[in-house]
Amino acid sequence: MYAAMATSWNLLGGFTGYVSLGHSAFFGLGAYGTGLLVTRLDVPWVVALVVSAVLVTAFAAGVGVAAVRVRGASFVIVSIALVSMMNLVVQGWRSLTGGSTGLQVPSPFPGLHRGQTHMVFFYLFLALLALALLVWWYVSRSRFGAGLRAIREDEDKAESLGVPTGAYKVTAFSLSALFVALAGGLYALWFGSLDPIFVFSILIGSYMVLMSLLGGVRHLFGPLLGALIVAPAGEYFLIALGETQIHLTATGLVLVLVVLFMPDGILARLTRRRAGPSIHDQSADQRLQEVTP
Repeated sequence: MYAAMATSWNLLGGFTGYVSLGHSAFFGLGAYGTGLLVTRLDVPWVVALVVSAVLVTAFAAGVGVAAVRVRGASFVIVSIALVSMMNLVVQGWRSLTGGSTGLQVPSPFPGLHRGQTHMVFFYLFLALLALALLVWWYVSRSRFGAGLRAIREDEDKAESLGVPTGAYKVTAFSLSALFVALAGGLYALWFGSLDPIFVFSILIGSYMVLMSLLGGVRHLFGPLLGALIVAPAGEYFLIALGETQIHLTATGLVLVLVVLFMPDGILARLTRRRAGPSIHDQSADQRLQEVTP
């Protein structure tokens, strides 16, 4: 689940350089949308999952039109505000969502025991991860992906050269939200009990960012590698430190260390080591030798 969400986040953050800590809003909306369609309208779970994800994507497109007008730290603040707003709405609308007590979603596989249900959802999340990786791979080789990379390198220059930066950013924002919403819907069907404080938590968004940065945002399998490291580490912190502010502080500290000392990620560092020093590095070494007695 985390690998799929981190790969989905990377469709925005990796290509455009826009860092969103608020993608847990789409996770929570996908979870509650699927749960409400199943419990309130008795919609089949597959249909509920798809319809919920489509609605969240449309919502993300509307939000993206306004959100992508700002850059840098302002965009991060907007994304955090989105999570807080959705959390307040869900907790306040008790008649529909159950408020702070949460929402109970029936299992789509009542005939299976708990272990079998876990295995079914393991493969469902694996299929979602495969689809997210396929879309990332396709985008990276498309003209659309080239435009997103141009935005990441120099947005003003890309716009002056004719790249429709606004439309590209909104599309990437919406596409990223689509897969995160699907992950949220599957989580609701799998876990069965939705807590608004958890599904709309900044911590989930931070995990997506941390996994992508640690593995490498410019690599297809970077977020997957980051998830394989961060998810077990997060469980360890939760067990060792408990659900306290210390647990959150430990996660935040890891994120800071990654940003400071390994901003390009593990895969980027391994790739550079295998390839040897770049031409730029070699020329820099030669210039240093020339001026050094």
